[in-house]
Amino acid sequence: MSFSVPPSGSVDPSVRLNRLNRLMSAQGRPTEGVNRETIFLDQGETLDTLTLLNQQDKTVAQAVEEALPQLAPVVDAVVKAFKEGGRLFYVGAGTSGRLGVLDAVECVPTFGTPPEQVQGLIAGGEKALTQAVEGAEDDVLQGEYDLAQKGITTHDVVVGISASGGAPYVRGAVQHARRQGAVTASVVNNPKAPLNDDVDYPVVVETGPEPITGSTRMKSGTAQKMVLNMLSTAAMVRSGRTYGNVMIDVVPTNDKLVERSRRMVSGLTGVSAEKATKFLEQANGKVKEAVMMAVFRVPVEQAKAMLNETHGFIGPWLDNQESQP
Repeated sequence: MSFSVPPSGSVDPSVRLNRLNRLMSAQGRPTEGVNRETIFLDQGETLDTLTLLNQQDKTVAQAVEEALPQLAPVVDAVVKAFKEGGRLFYVGAGTSGRLGVLDAVECVPTFGTPPEQVQGLIAGGEKALTQAVEGAEDDVLQGEYDLAQKGITTHDVVVGISASGGAPYVRGAVQHARRQGAVTASVVNNPKAPLNDDVDYPVVVETGPEPITGSTRMKSGTAQKMVLNMLSTAAMVRSGRTYGNVMIDVVPTNDKLVERSRRMVSGLTGVSAEKATKFLEQANGKVKEAVMMAVFRVPVEQAKAMLNETHGFIGPWLDNQESQP
């Protein structure tokens, strides 16, 4: 028996609808459901495919907005942890784990944090950052072990990230953190996520079924990226690591950031680029100290002492002080 491919445009949509309706009725987790809006994603031109995907992405920001009241206390807990010398840990598997590691790594050059202050753990370890490690997310004991190696204390905050909220690796880590007295939170896309029962602060972003069924690197991943960005950024802002919306604690690790640091010192103080460079050299590249030196004409040690008085916030010093070219 032989079959031929039907000509383009001759497919009966009701046949596909009937097949997918059966699948829809059998769906379990919201992130694993069939998206009714994209069941004909494989038809049409390239622009049609892109348009459908873009339309789905537009729904993510609204879902994140609805979760902001849940996220706020997590930010406050992280700020408190930082003040007490504590740390923020992200724990995830697969896409969720990679997003956690990404956000943690970016905190160092963006906000000048020590590498240990924000850390990301991923099921399967560093190898899992670039390739899938089969079965890693199913190992609850490994999750507990990996986090235990970090010496979790009551001053730390641990955030478990999981689209469905059921990854055993993540649950094992978070459960260990809670037993140690750390503050715990989740970032999930399933309102009935088992992980929510393990934490103090569940953050649920209901993104619904993915454009490609079960591909949580898509809307779920986008939502998680947005939430983690806001979590770390808001915590850094409220810890004094910006001046307004200027990342004044940037670490000048390349030519672009060196030039940006110079522009910040010059722009915020009114000194020339040459003088800004000299102040940065004396401050070992730290913009905040260099700005204080330029404005108040003090040596670097006094600049540091003044900033310590305001717990690292530079705004109270600058907002009532005229620039001195």
